[in-house]
Amino acid sequence: MTRILAEINRGLKKETHAEADIKCFVTYVQDLPNGKETGKFLALDLGGTNFRVLLIHLKGENDFEMLSKIYAIPKNIMIGTGKQLFDHIAECLANFMKEHEVYKERLPLGFTFSFPLTQLGLTKGMLVRWTKGFDCEGVVGEDVVQLLKDAIARRGDVQIEVCAILNDTTGTLMSCAWKNHNTKIGLIVGTGSNACYVEKVENAELFDVPNNKKPHVLINTEWGAFGDNGALDFVRTEFDREIDENSINPGKQLQEKMISGMYLGELARLVIQKFTKSGHLFKGKGSELLFQRWKFFTKYVSEIESDSPGVFTNCREVLEELGLGHATDVDCANVRYICECVSRRAAHLVSAGIAALINKMGEPIVTVSSYFKQFLLK
Repeated sequence: MTRILAEINRGLKKETHAEADIKCFVTYVQDLPNGKETGKFLALDLGGTNFRVLLIHLKGENDFEMLSKIYAIPKNIMIGTGKQLFDHIAECLANFMKEHEVYKERLPLGFTFSFPLTQLGLTKGMLVRWTKGFDCEGVVGEDVVQLLKDAIARRGDVQIEVCAILNDTTGTLMSCAWKNHNTKIGLIVGTGSNACYVEKVENAELFDVPNNKKPHVLINTEWGAFGDNGALDFVRTEFDREIDENSINPGKQLQEKMISGMYLGELARLVIQKFTKSGHLFKGKGSELLFQRWKFFTKYVSEIESDSPGVFTNCREVLEELGLGHATDVDCANVRYICECVSRRAAHLVSAGIAALINKMGEPIVTVSSYFKQFLLK
């Protein structure tokens, strides 16, 4: 907790922000919802291998209607050009509006962009770096709101006004605060991991708004990069180092690689692989899938741990999928223990970060708004 809090404070200060691992980006969001808002809105949620488009009708008094659809992002687009990515998004937006017969309306859109951003206002955000397997050319350092607007304009068949860009943590906090006014932290544990929180304006030295009279602003920590300077070396293992060395961004997002759903399955696989090759699991007899990278999905970790103590129904199903039908009960118990160790360490790291934020805010009551859905799917 002491280490992560120190890095958060470094990110908030002008003189140390540039070299801080936890950047603590200003979101420019200062007002939380009260549940009485009304109107019809579009939302675009981009942050992983899929993205969502939503049509939301707020009716006031905590009443709403919502329609949504999930769209896939092909691998070639994830590592292609920025134009390809945003043209694909604009096409899906247009198809969604036509499907729900709102393509003739001019609708405001909230853009959730779950990658590190330097925000210069509510509708301007420059991409700092790609994470989560993305590496689109021509986007880093550019205003992603403008790139989206340009893609929509190239089509010319729908009218959309991008009225805000925010991180998924900010969106999570805001959506929970709509019903629970004690919400002060937004937490994501999915393809990646991140948190945002409510900070006093005087502590956010990079927040520069003339004549501001509001006392608080939401801070997007981007804590997935914690440890890039060596602060987590005391808990990193040979398996963490192998994950990092074989990633598309070695030396970056080290805490995220110990927490998020993108990596936990592979971490568990590396441990299981080592103990299999040493003869401590499956009598040394592995399988082609076990020894293949990224074939032990994070959802397997969740499924194995959901078995009741002493019961290995899910564990055996997973192992059979991997060609390990010869596993004994002892093997199953040991595989479960490995999964528990990997997920427990992730939970401890997340808990330490949350506790640090709660202590920093000094609020008597804090609700943490969290989103874990993707954690079970990857």
